[in-house]
Amino acid sequence: MSEAGQRMPTSTLERDSGLLRHPYGPLDAGAHFSVTGADGPYVELRDASGSAHRLLDGMSSWWSVVHGYQHPVMDAALTAQIGSFSHVMFGGLTHEPAVELAERLVAVTPDGLDHVFLADSGSVSVEVALKLAVQYQLARGRDRRRFLALEGAYHGDTTGAMSVCDPVGGMHNDFAGLLATQLFLPRPPLPEASAAEVHEWLVTAENLVDAHGAEIAGIIVEPLFQGAGGMRPYHPAALQSLRRLATEIDAVLIADEIATGFGRTGSDFACRAAGITPDVMCLGKALTGGYLTLAALLCSGTVADVITTSSHRALMHGPTFMANPLACAAANASVGLLIDDETSGWEPAIGRISQALETGLAPARRLDHVIEARVTGGIGVVELDRPVDVALTTRIASEHGVWLRPFRQHIYTMPPYISTPAVVDTITKAIVAAAAAHGDGCEFEVAS
Repeated sequence: MSEAGQRMPTSTLERDSGLLRHPYGPLDAGAHFSVTGADGPYVELRDASGSAHRLLDGMSSWWSVVHGYQHPVMDAALTAQIGSFSHVMFGGLTHEPAVELAERLVAVTPDGLDHVFLADSGSVSVEVALKLAVQYQLARGRDRRRFLALEGAYHGDTTGAMSVCDPVGGMHNDFAGLLATQLFLPRPPLPEASAAEVHEWLVTAENLVDAHGAEIAGIIVEPLFQGAGGMRPYHPAALQSLRRLATEIDAVLIADEIATGFGRTGSDFACRAAGITPDVMCLGKALTGGYLTLAALLCSGTVADVITTSSHRALMHGPTFMANPLACAAANASVGLLIDDETSGWEPAIGRISQALETGLAPARRLDHVIEARVTGGIGVVELDRPVDVALTTRIASEHGVWLRPFRQHIYTMPPYISTPAVVDTITKAIVAAAAAHGDGCEFEVAS
């Protein structure tokens, strides 16, 4: 209870402070802005002084709002579903939105991924994938329970997912004693790596698998691009070799396409770009266009058949909100926009965005403290040689009319797919200006 005469907090930001926890920060970190509205690629915000801001969302709300806010097709799909039913349990029941979504996903993903599990979130889909791999090995009569992952990986913040994230530079070191001990390969070589560098990594992978193959239930990777572990692309030969090694030891290859799926890296699915089909694929983020939380796990007929015909035939996972009809309706609309619409689908959008990112981020390469400015499909990243000052970056970006959320040494963007070249140009100017401000007395003029 407040003391007499003490002013009670009234604004959303004031009421939030010390009450709500925000991602990856202490309780007193709080929020920079409160959101009052959003439309298209814009978010409408209010700061602590009460001033209003209309900013371009350079993050697509953590890479999910690919169609922008208040998209008419998305809104209509959810409105229609609300008029029918919003939620039912999925145990013993089914419904048209879930069946339609499963059919769509099987049709658009690489051939052979014929069975679908609808989960609450990306992290949960990874948990289910890990459990599925263990059950597959049990069905084969093998007690394999370890996983091979990559250094620099990020697969989520739930317990099983944390165990296959980067064990040294990741976010989860406080929980080391809680987590299963997994096997890790070095970060794969970059796409431009020499043949010798690629060969050296492949030999390391083969040696580790030779030594521990009898323990490995599955191999889990973010295909061709590591996201929150460092915003880093890698050579397709690494993914191809992991596919081969998984087959040789009969381990389940899990492709975490939660961030990369539906075009973000420049192909519909990164696995397809590398010419491989995983045994299990996890999808999320763009799946519902950011409207509701939902993820999907797809698995091959081989994996499903082995489990189904064994004494371990039931997949022991059943979320309360599994296959939520509203989320499935959103996903059906989102996938339709991404895949079926030839004019506004992922491919023309990413081509347009990628070209604008290349042009707009080029000036950052002139900065001495910039290690690299790189573009992968619809992802633009400026990597500094020092940690990013989040408050400084947020302030400068907002002054340029852009919302960014950097981390570690990276100032980056994944713009909504509806972004025009002019929108991307504004975002990249904000990134370059924020990067320049991190220099040692650096003066850098960003063209207007």
